[in-house]
Amino acid sequence: MAGALLLLGNSAHAGLELHLKTEGLSPAQQQASQALLDEAMQALPPRFIEQLDRRIDVGWTDDMPGNAYGQASLVSELDLNRKLLASLTDGSAATQKTYRPHGTVRREMLATVLHELTHIYDRSRLWSPAERTLIQRCTRQDNSSGLIGIPDQCRGQSGRRFTLSDDPRLLDLAGWPQYVGRRGEREQYNRQIARSPDIYETSSPKEFVAVNMEYFLLDPGYACRRPALYRYYQEHFGWAPAAKDTCGKTYAFLNAGNDFAKTPLGQVDPERVYAVDYLLAEANQNWVSRWGHSMLRLVICAPGRPRGPDCRLDLDQHLVLSYRAFVGDVQLSSWDGLVGKYPSRLFVLPLAQVIDEYTKTELRSLASVPLNLSRNEIDEVVEHAAEMHWSYDGNYFFLSNNCAVEGLKLLRSGTNNSKLVGLDSIMPNGLLEVLKGRGLADTSVLDDPREALRLGYRFDSFRERYQAMFEVLKKHLPIKQEKVEDWLSLKAEQRRQWFDQADLRTSAALLLLEQASFRQQLVLAQDEVKQRYLGARELQHGGMDRANKTLQEILANSGFLSRPAELLGSGGYGLPQPNEWQRLESESSLRQKQLQALSGDLDKEVRALLEPERAAEMAANEANVKQIGEHLRKLHKASGGLELP
Repeated sequence: MAGALLLLGNSAHAGLELHLKTEGLSPAQQQASQALLDEAMQALPPRFIEQLDRRIDVGWTDDMPGNAYGQASLVSELDLNRKLLASLTDGSAATQKTYRPHGTVRREMLATVLHELTHIYDRSRLWSPAERTLIQRCTRQDNSSGLIGIPDQCRGQSGRRFTLSDDPRLLDLAGWPQYVGRRGEREQYNRQIARSPDIYETSSPKEFVAVNMEYFLLDPGYACRRPALYRYYQEHFGWAPAAKDTCGKTYAFLNAGNDFAKTPLGQVDPERVYAVDYLLAEANQNWVSRWGHSMLRLVICAPGRPRGPDCRLDLDQHLVLSYRAFVGDVQLSSWDGLVGKYPSRLFVLPLAQVIDEYTKTELRSLASVPLNLSRNEIDEVVEHAAEMHWSYDGNYFFLSNNCAVEGLKLLRSGTNNSKLVGLDSIMPNGLLEVLKGRGLADTSVLDDPREALRLGYRFDSFRERYQAMFEVLKKHLPIKQEKVEDWLSLKAEQRRQWFDQADLRTSAALLLLEQASFRQQLVLAQDEVKQRYLGARELQHGGMDRANKTLQEILANSGFLSRPAELLGSGGYGLPQPNEWQRLESESSLRQKQLQALSGDLDKEVRALLEPERAAEMAANEANVKQIGEHLRKLHKASGGLELP
């Protein structure tokens, strides 16, 4: 019953009371200590003070490690490190710098008091008035955690209120989301580790709550750097401290597009995002792609265009959010993917590149299915995606923490939509079906294939186009092959013999197929170089040194596109603010120029590493493209058309 009395407090208290232990303190020490406690009380939310209705004794102790600032007991005591008392008393603590996040010793002492009080608040387990009465009659001690609890039969209808550190919403935002496929179990490790104000916050939900309370109360920029968490604390307490006048309306991101000539730093304005689509790359025969690939598409309106369906036509503005395994080597090992050796990061890509990547190179179709989200949910998905882009560095598992799982967690945490909570599909194609079943995905846009293509809800694999072009060849040339795959498997020299017999239309079809063949040769060459590169590394083959060095430099320099926080070093936290954008722009542009130069070097060096037969076939393929292009231009000019470029 003593525990219950401590929990309920004395009704005579008007709320939280910090009582300084003055024994052994000089008047000056008492005055400096009391000023610190008064400042802490002034910083706390009124509801915090009201609900934590107890007296907490605060004293100074020598029994504390030298690097510690303070520590609270479970219920009603707070100890501060006496080693800090002298500098607090003479005022030097206000200017004395410290390696800790808040800058000065005194600021860190204030943060420590707020931090430890938050721990007590969090442990206090708030109950409804009816439950307070029940506690007096029916109380037990939870020996595993040292917290007061109520047996199920004593809870009545209202049930326990969540504290901060076990509130599902807080856990979603903080970096302990539900595992997908484990019936609500929370992830054990927090992977939102980049751009953290204090990495200690990721050690446990309790520490996360206390660390972020410090910044919520003390940093006027917290609302702009961690907007979702700011709103959480604000709603919980029904109050917020004074913040910056306004936050920026856009979020910075790094575009991981493969056009190294373009500046990668971009900005997303949630107001210009018309819709969020579930973007599914359909399966192919590659084992890592047999379930498809799950992405999210941001349908962004062109500047000046009102938000509406016409924004779907602004394809050059659209971005794709794609969780992928960042491979820090040129090898993609199936075993490493199963055991989670690859970092999982949120890439932001231009839609056009994603379409080309899947439809032309991998010959996979894309389905873009609108998600039924409210305006507020769309805004918060964009916001949360920006936060994950700058903070998240997870582990990619092909079967348990893949693109579908990561995308689902992003949607859950971003929207807080109750319909998403119970979804447990871990496969991209299965997730789309479940989203449809919950009324969250409108697959009716795919019912009419032609209309779906016209409106950009579907992007077909180029395999069908290649086959159609091949049918043109068969109609006009006496070739024996029956399928486009058979034609493309011929040697470039064998295909070249038909060029002079091709008319204008057939030449256009041949050009498209030669370009397709060259893409296939590039993929085969990349795989060949990969295998030789890995073998040479294992054998320490000297001939690979230059290519090895170039490859490693590209990998080292391209990592920033998926983990952009490394461009800003250790300064700042959360979403980058406008005063950090200049550095972002200069750093990212410098890296991009290095990548552009390296990619040119790599092309020369890697070609020298190809097997002679592969190198000869690529050269012949390039010659085919050039020859059929020239033939096509001559025919076009002869027909009276304008000269082709």
